[in-house]
Amino acid sequence: PRMRILVTDGNTRAALAITRSLGRAGHDVLVGANTLRSLAGSSRHCRARVCYPDPDRYGPSFVDFIGDYIAHEAVDVLLPVTDITLLTIGANRARIPAHCAMPFPDLDTVKTVADKAAMMALADRLGVDIPRSVTVAAATDSAATEHGLSFPLVIKPFKSRVATKTDWIYTAVTYAHDAADLQQLLGGLDPRIFPVLLQEKIVGPGMGVCICAHRGTVLAAFAHQRLREKPPSGGVSVLRESVALDPLAFEFAARMLDELNWHGVAMVEFKQDLRDGRPKLMEINGRFWGSLQLAIDAGVDFPRILVDSLSQPAAQPLVEYRTGVRTRWLWGDIDALMLRLFRTAAQLDLPPYALSKPRYLADFMTSFVDPATRLEVERLNDPKPAVYEMLEWLGRVLKPVLPSA
Repeated sequence: PRMRILVTDGNTRAALAITRSLGRAGHDVLVGANTLRSLAGSSRHCRARVCYPDPDRYGPSFVDFIGDYIAHEAVDVLLPVTDITLLTIGANRARIPAHCAMPFPDLDTVKTVADKAAMMALADRLGVDIPRSVTVAAATDSAATEHGLSFPLVIKPFKSRVATKTDWIYTAVTYAHDAADLQQLLGGLDPRIFPVLLQEKIVGPGMGVCICAHRGTVLAAFAHQRLREKPPSGGVSVLRESVALDPLAFEFAARMLDELNWHGVAMVEFKQDLRDGRPKLMEINGRFWGSLQLAIDAGVDFPRILVDSLSQPAAQPLVEYRTGVRTRWLWGDIDALMLRLFRTAAQLDLPPYALSKPRYLADFMTSFVDPATRLEVERLNDPKPAVYEMLEWLGRVLKPVLPSA
């Protein structure tokens, strides 16, 4: 059946991929953002745009607005795209009209998945491989050295977004190379984001297992490998490739989502440890992910599968797709290139096997002529998002040098 679907966070690439997918499937896609114009809102598959209060700063107003809009526009399905909108709406489900479907888990499950320490404890209990980890409660805690972890260490706040009374603190993963480094980095953290996890650094390629589940049962699964990231040491993928599902990583991911009775989409991130070849759990993102377009290009249309499951969950899980398909986030790739060319390997915390600057540049240029690589945003049948993104990127880059009005 044709549905009216509200997609939030219109300035994300995931929202654009969702909008294109569901628009092509014949649904009416309404795109919300905290700006008048947005990346997904500029797609030809967007039926209407709406500007809402910024959920980062005005959570209650945002939820009231969304609830009223859903009632007024007779929206059938609400798809929050980022952690903040997901958590804010999840905490206020009662304020969303009952007729509107929200295909994501309850707040407690979403919060559990957003908590890296809780995830590591659950994984350990279920026999899923994890990095050696220790919890640090405050900057003065010397737990790392006491627990015999060796450097370099990864410092991971429990949550990537921490809610305060007035707004959200965005946290980041950092790397400590020795004890002095560790103390300095811990001392520089906002006290409100403690406790944090200290983990051994797993060296090896990252792999993402993307899943759509219905009450814990897998409906579809897909895997991709990151080929380039921004920043280059690890972060957002800017070039990635569809790969066959690693049987062990898939089993680990399915085991955890089954235990959580997961409902909706999630990306379970692993690193394949070069020491033993086994996947080690990094985190679970309980929402749509940035490289969603790759899965759709390879034949696993997650937004459509999710919306279809509201009326009729698929009988057989979709786990077969085209491998070797690549998508490239062009402007993110350019940002990553700038970092690689103008900063040293040490400044970027690059692993020993990282490409040299000339090799990196050659690799970057080759992507323009690789027939397997599709540009993520730039699509001939839907050109406006590419123009929007290019202007946004130029505005950001030129802002420091342009005279202020």
